[in-house]
Order: sequence, then structure tokens, then C-alpha cells
Amino acid sequence: MKQRLFRFPLLLVALLIATTTLAAPSSVPLSELFPTPTQTKAAIVINKVLERYHYRKVALDRDFAASVLERYLKALDPSRTFFLARDVERFQNGARQLDESLRRGELDIAFDIFRVYRMRVDERVAYALKLLDGRFEFDTAETFTFESDETPWARSAAELDERWRKRVKHDYLSLRLADKSDDEVRDRLRKRYEGLARRIHQFKGEDVFQSFMNAYTETIEPHTSYMSPSTSENFDISMKLSLEGIGAVLRSDNEYTIVQSTVPGGPARESGQIHTGDQILGVAQGLDGPMEDVVGWRLEDVVDKIRGPKGSVVRLQIQPKTSGSSKPVREVALVRNEIKLEDQAAKSYVVDDLANAPGLKVGVIEIPAFYRDFEAEGNGTADFRSTTRDVRRLINDLVMRGIDGLLIDLRSNGGGSLAEATSLTGLFIDVGPVVQVKDAFGKVELEADRDPGVAYNGPLAVLVDRESASASEIFAAAIQDYGRGLVIGEPTFGKGTVQTLIDLNRYVPGEKSDLGRLRLTMAEFFRISGGSTQLRGVEPDIRFPSAEYMSEHGERSLDNALPWTQIDPAGFKKVGELRFDALARRSAERVSKDEGFKMLTERSRLVREVEEQKRVSLRESERRAEDERRNQRFKDDQERFLRARGLTPVDEEADQVDEEALEKQREVIARIEAEEAARILADGILMQRTDNGPRAVMRN
Repeated sequence: MKQRLFRFPLLLVALLIATTTLAAPSSVPLSELFPTPTQTKAAIVINKVLERYHYRKVALDRDFAASVLERYLKALDPSRTFFLARDVERFQNGARQLDESLRRGELDIAFDIFRVYRMRVDERVAYALKLLDGRFEFDTAETFTFESDETPWARSAAELDERWRKRVKHDYLSLRLADKSDDEVRDRLRKRYEGLARRIHQFKGEDVFQSFMNAYTETIEPHTSYMSPSTSENFDISMKLSLEGIGAVLRSDNEYTIVQSTVPGGPARESGQIHTGDQILGVAQGLDGPMEDVVGWRLEDVVDKIRGPKGSVVRLQIQPKTSGSSKPVREVALVRNEIKLEDQAAKSYVVDDLANAPGLKVGVIEIPAFYRDFEAEGNGTADFRSTTRDVRRLINDLVMRGIDGLLIDLRSNGGGSLAEATSLTGLFIDVGPVVQVKDAFGKVELEADRDPGVAYNGPLAVLVDRESASASEIFAAAIQDYGRGLVIGEPTFGKGTVQTLIDLNRYVPGEKSDLGRLRLTMAEFFRISGGSTQLRGVEPDIRFPSAEYMSEHGERSLDNALPWTQIDPAGFKKVGELRFDALARRSAERVSKDEGFKMLTERSRLVREVEEQKRVSLRESERRAEDERRNQRFKDDQERFLRARGLTPVDEEADQVDEEALEKQREVIARIEAEEAARILADGILMQRTDNGPRAVMRN
């Protein structure tokens, strides 16, 4: 079976590599925003490829075409602050035959919509700039509602004016609360709004086509996307260069650039100040370059600002996910650097001060990614690096140190090599299946461990969280299905699909024009017990309380995600039956009194509170009070936990920071859950020794 890599966002490499600065593009004339014969050909080919090879079979009928139109409008105007209701009604009337048009590759409606969109952006920006010339009163009792795709389209220009009045006032107040002077606020917002119009004017026909085709593909399934020729070229360049940059994956969310994840070993994660869900509000070059507001920018343009050569400095203005709409905005300086394989490698430590099990030692192996040095392997290097090889070595070292149990920490592990997920499972089971892969034609293949013997047969547990995805889910699911060990933590991400990159020109022999490429979902992963890891992820045997405050997250938060389903189980022999009720009760009792878990649970509660917030006050005194209340809750919980651990809290935003103390503080917080997982495992070991507990959990 071919090697598979999965959960590989297209913009990941773009943020990792070094690049040269491109010349600023000029405004594209409206006369150029019409479909070309090449784009018509590409659309026809995309139709045929999706129809034949996509994992989800969808009929291109009128209902589906209407959904494509809806998604295209959402991509252009997610907050419904540009188009009027009469615009949308005209688009819908013009798209009554969109299903037939798509089959023939006719794209006039897509370009027509974009030309109207550009005109509406110009109108709204002109109005916003006019508002900036006036005065704002922040002692009036009114609120700003965060518009979404559920907001009704404005019926008149006057209604849209009122939405924009509140939006500009909200933008103004947010910067004012971040301690910006009125002159700074007006200057920054003027540049923000003017920049929005300028970027829309720089959209070429190729960009319009790509946006529309992605609305088409994402109506089928969220991980399928189209790459235009220029996007494909940038992707190829990225793949050939060394990994240099800040090490972060970004996504766009309603005019904001959001940190989707950070890469192990990269500057972003190593800083400890950038986390999943944070918003990037501004980007500056060097130690003293001006901060450029990037709210409203296209994701690709933000990426261009952030990436750069090794050794150079980029400064990011970050709005932490837990802080809401204003303070504490923080500025983080990062030195772009090469992300080396060893920085992503598995690491280990020993927990040996367990209050519930004096004298017991639990080894912990942190695996940030499922990696494999394919280049070294291809060159015939005998000792090439891989997750399985490194973990085997760490196991041997921990066993020599006399551990009584082993914890595999997969938190924030977004996946990687399928072969490594399979071979790593083989370190803990004898020969047998690990995961099933079903393709678009219904054929099921089995990935199995065929290497007899195990590297470790003692007590085992696996720690996961909401960011554990793909390969992590395959490993955790296999350990759970075999009854080989406990799975502890939060429900995982739920990424159970496989993508491949297809060159569209291969389907049009002799075609001289570059048609671009399609990232296509072509298979799905299933556990050996038959259920998919898609959507639901892996449900832990013992949940931590932070899981109770998980809102829609991971695959569950994506529109048109493939549903959970199941197939026949594979033929495998369980090691034993798990019994973990007593372990869960003991853990819950400890956790309820633990200051660390109180802090983590409160953080999860704060995050959900922010995510579910639909409106905010435009009265400055109320906003300041709310922000201070939320920030104080966050700060008090952390200080209480650190002092309970005998540590003096370190203020990360202070002018002078003790870096060694700060690193220790971050480590202690990062290990809260791992230490409780070790205590759970230790409880199981003691229960086994008294012959009253889950023997199968502890031994293979």
C-alpha cells in the first residue's frame, strides 16, 4: 500500500518556508474579470474527477448547485455586511440553471457576483472612512452583534449603513481598549479599510475562479480544494525548500486570521505565547518595524507578511483566544528559524513523586508528531529518524530506569505518517491489524503490524486532547480496541479522511495550458472494531473535566464534514477487557480538589464563553469592566495554582522576565494533565497487584 500523509493544510508549508518578497500587485481592471477558455476546461475536468473519484458521491442537481452559490456568497461576505438582499435575489435568479452551467464549465455567474462584490466593497469602505472623520460616543447603551451567515441580508442601504456604523464603532472601541490613542486608532482603521478595498481590487480572474471552485468542492466536503496554477507553483516551491519560518498553520475566519495549530519545534510553539485559536491582528518586520494591521486581509497576504528567511525577526500582535474582544492584546517577537526533525522528535521524562502511589515510577513519552525522515530512508541511510525508532529507544531507556508503567502523550499531535502510526502500535501489540482504509470504490485495505513481538508489555496509557488528530487517533483507537491500555483526556479531533493531490492536466492529454490541481478526499479510516475515527474522533475511557466545555471543535465544527459511519470489524484478538470505572471515580475525586485542573477547567469555560458570545456592549465602561473581570479570573486561577506548587508566578508581559522561571512555569502547567494520567495509571497498577483491578489494562 502506498505511504499516506494526512491532515496537511495547504498553507502549512507556506508559513514554514523562506521566500523572497513579491512586488505589490496593481489593481485589476474589471474588463479582465471574466472566465477564460482554460478555466472552462478546468471546471469540466474538476466535475468529472469529483464525480468519479471523490469518496462522497453527490449528485450535481439544483439543490446542490444552490448550496454552491450559498457557500460562494459566504466565502465572499461571511458577515453579510456587503451584499444587499436584492443582490442576492438577483444572483439566485441568475443561478437557476447553475447545475447545468457547472456541467458545461460555464462560470459567468461566479464572475458576475464577484464584480458586484467589488463594487459593494468600494461603497462600504467609502462609508466606513466617512464615519472615521466623525466623533464616537462610548457612553451610550447599545450593543454590537457579531454578524454571521445566519444574519438576514440587509434590505436597504440604510440598514447596511447602520450595521457598519456599529461595526466601525466596535473596531474603534476595541483598539481604544488596547490603549491606542484616538489618532492611532483612526490611522490604523483607515489603513485597514483602505487595505480591504485595495486587496479586493487585486483579485485576478484566476483568484475568482479558485474561490468559486473551492466553494464548489467544499460544498461536497471540507478537505477537498482546488489549487490554481500559481497556487500550485507556490506549493511546489514550498515543498522543495527547507522548513524555515515561525512554524504555524493559519486559517481565515470572518476577516480574522486564526492560529489553527503550531508546529512542534517551531518558534511559535517554542515561544509559549501563541496558541490554537489566537487571532493575529498585526504583523511587523524586525525589532522596530511598524506594526501593520492585517484584519480583513486575505489569508495568503497575511502568510506573505509572516514568512521570511531564517534568522530574521517578525513581530505579531496577538489577541489570545481566552481574552475576548480587547485586552490583553500582546506583541510576540519571533526569530524565524529552520524547523529541524530532531525538534519534533519524541522526548521522555519520569514521574516518580506520585502521592497516590509512593515509590512507583511512570515513564512519559511525549510524541508531538508522527515523523519519518523519508529523504534519509530513500538515500539508504540505515539509521534514519522515525517516531517508532525513537520511541523504541526511549522505552528501553525508561525500562532501564525502572519504570512501573508507561504513558504515551499525544496531546496536540496533529498526525503525520500512517506507516509510523502502524509501526508504533506494533511496539505494544503482537502482529495484527491496526487500521482499515476504505476507498471511494468501496474497497477496504488493512494496515497491519507484521513484526512479531513487542517492545513493551507493561502497564500502558495514552493521553489525548481535542487537537490529537489523524495518526494520533489511529494509534489511540488501536490501543483502545485491543484493550491494551487506557485512553485518557478529551475526545480527539475527528479527522478520519485521506487526501491526495491530483494534477488536472493528466486527464486532458496534450493540453498546453496549466489547469491546476485538486486536493481530493479519496478514502476514510476505520478502526479495527469497525467504527470510523471520522467526526467523533476517539472517545477517551476516562474524560478530563475540560472536555465538558468543548463546543463544536475539530472536524465537528466543519461544514459538510463526512458523517461517522462503520464497516465490518477486522479480524483481531483483544488482549483483554478494560474495566476503568473505579479508576475514573478516584481520578474525579482528585481532580475536583486539584488547583491545576480548576485552572484548566476555568480556561475551557472562558474559551467557550468567548466563542458563544453573540454581542458585546459599545459602552466603554461596560466593556472595560467585562474584560477586566475575565482577565482577572484567568490570572487569579493561574496564580493560585502556581503558588500551590510552590512557584512564584511570572508575568509574561513584564518588561523584565526571568526566562528560566517562565520556562519552568510553562512546563508545570503543561504537565498538569500528564501527571494526573500518570496517577490514574498508577492506581491501575496497584489495583492489579491486589488482584482487584483491570488486569488487561496493565499487561499484554
